[in-house]
Amino acid sequence: MSTNPAPESNPASTSSSPSEAPKPPIEPLRLPTPDEIRGQDIWNNCAVRSVFSGVVGGGLGLALGLFLGSFDTPIMQDTMTGKQQFIYQAKQMGRKSWSNCKTFAVMGLIFSAAECVVEKARAKHDTTNTAVAGCVTGGALSATGGPKAACLGCAGFAAFSVLIEKFLDRHD
Repeated sequence: MSTNPAPESNPASTSSSPSEAPKPPIEPLRLPTPDEIRGQDIWNNCAVRSVFSGVVGGGLGLALGLFLGSFDTPIMQDTMTGKQQFIYQAKQMGRKSWSNCKTFAVMGLIFSAAECVVEKARAKHDTTNTAVAGCVTGGALSATGGPKAACLGCAGFAAFSVLIEKFLDRHD
C-alpha cells in the first residue's frame, strides 16, 4: 500500500494554468551581415522600389484583365459559331489584359516613386506620405481630363490611399 497521496488530491500539482505558459528564452541580438545591409540599401533605393511596384502592378493588371475579360460576351452571340466566339473572347481578354497591365503598372510606379521620394524628403514614415503619393498618382492619371479632373483624381486617390493605409494599419 502506498503512502503517497493521489495526484488529483495534491493541489500543488494541479496549479498549472494556461496563463502560466513557459516563456521562450531570449535570443541574443544578431547584427546584420554585410550582404543583408547591401540588400537593404538596394531595396531602399526609390528607383528599385518604383520599378518593382510597376512590374508587380503590371502583373496584377494582367491577371485582372484576363479575369474580367472572360466575362465579355459577343453582341451577336447567337449568330457566331463556337470557334468565332472563342476567338472573339480571346481577343477581348488580350485587349483588356494589356490595357489593365499598362494602367496598373503606371499606377504602381507613380505611387511608389512619389511615396518613396516624399518619405525620404520628410524623413518620416507616416500616413501623410501615403496621402501625398495618392494625390500625385490620382492627379497624374486623370490629368488628361483637365484641371478639374486632376483635382478630383488627386482628392479621390489620396482618400482611397489613406483608407487602405488605415485598414492595413501599417503606421502607428
